[in-house]
Amino acid sequence: MTAKRLLDVIVAAAGLVVTAPLLAILVLLDAMDGPPVYRGIRVGRGNRDFRMLKLRTMSVTAEAAGGTSTSRTDPRITRFGRFLRRWKLDELPQLVNVLVGDMSMVGPRPNTRRGGVDRYTVEEFGLLEVRPGITDLSSIVFSDEGDILEGAADPDLRYDRLIRPWKSQLGLLYIEQRTLRDDMRIIALTVIAIVSKPLALRGVQAILERWGADEQLRAACWRKSSVACDKTTSVPAE
Repeated sequence: MTAKRLLDVIVAAAGLVVTAPLLAILVLLDAMDGPPVYRGIRVGRGNRDFRMLKLRTMSVTAEAAGGTSTSRTDPRITRFGRFLRRWKLDELPQLVNVLVGDMSMVGPRPNTRRGGVDRYTVEEFGLLEVRPGITDLSSIVFSDEGDILEGAADPDLRYDRLIRPWKSQLGLLYIEQRTLRDDMRIIALTVIAIVSKPLALRGVQAILERWGADEQLRAACWRKSSVACDKTTSVPAE
């Protein structure tokens, strides 16, 4: 067992023990809107599909009613689902995915095939060389993804223009530079971002500087504007 995998097992097991009472309550409350646990198919390491667990935040018919990207006001999101998303509580069941080895605590976020991996560039397929994570730098930088996509006629297209290129760059840079210490920093910054995003972004910048990230990526990750920088030219044609 590698040091990273050992960290994953320890943190995930401890997290499940500590949050078990809260998770039980959230499951009961979420069950009022339908099946409380969502088991969505995502693409993991080695381009293999797995079932990613989440507390359900959208209607049961959500997948058939729209695209894969969701704005903050997407009508498919349930009222309780908005609360879960605001505090990132819907991700708690993924600790089980970490324990069984489908995911890691830190790594590029897993994607769907339709509208996701099926449109990867050759470079982006490098994201599938490692286990996907519950969190990563992009989870901190784009924690307001729903706000960025709000009002878009085509949320998937806006995601591809304003978010996806930067998320992919961050994921690939992480794979190249990752250390166990950085994993622990990213986990800590993820918690900090819930209460103070500006403070968390300063921590992200410190990591990017040490990794030798280019100025364009670092500037985009400061998130000085309400949306991410447009990088349409990096997105493959439909």
